[in-house]
Amino acid sequence: MSPSILIFLQFAIIAYAIVSGVFLAFSDFIMRSLGRTSGTGGVEAMQVINREVFRWVFMTLFIGMAPVSLLIAAYGGFMLGDGPGILMAIAGFIYIIGCFGVTIVFNVPMNEALARMDASSADAQDYWSKTYLPRWTVWNSVRTVACAVSAALLLFGLFLLTQNAAPSV
Repeated sequence: MSPSILIFLQFAIIAYAIVSGVFLAFSDFIMRSLGRTSGTGGVEAMQVINREVFRWVFMTLFIGMAPVSLLIAAYGGFMLGDGPGILMAIAGFIYIIGCFGVTIVFNVPMNEALARMDASSADAQDYWSKTYLPRWTVWNSVRTVACAVSAALLLFGLFLLTQNAAPSV
């Protein structure tokens, strides 16, 4: 394996872990904290978060890892094949489906619905407490696990690959 591919895969492991960490923070304490705010605080804060997320490094990593994951899956599946290659392919597909796909199908539509609401309205408060908070957090937790599993599988696949290529002493 070339040094550039090794560095690329190491970067991908770190990126998967960073994205997972951001999602973990939301599932672990941010959403619970926003849910405990009084009045319109949680809705307003999440509306701002959903606008601001597009302006940060996180979005570059999150979106950028989708095509990177396709490359990883293709490299692992077609170039390496058995063992480590299969783990790498699975890692890429898990990110694409479990993180990126879940975001598009579940989290984004909820974010868009919340964005259209007047935070002070009864409809917004009802949607926030009965639909958004519980469902968004569940799907966010799926994304968290998917990213963490992708990082672990890619790390393990890379470890196996380098162990198989290392000269025995």
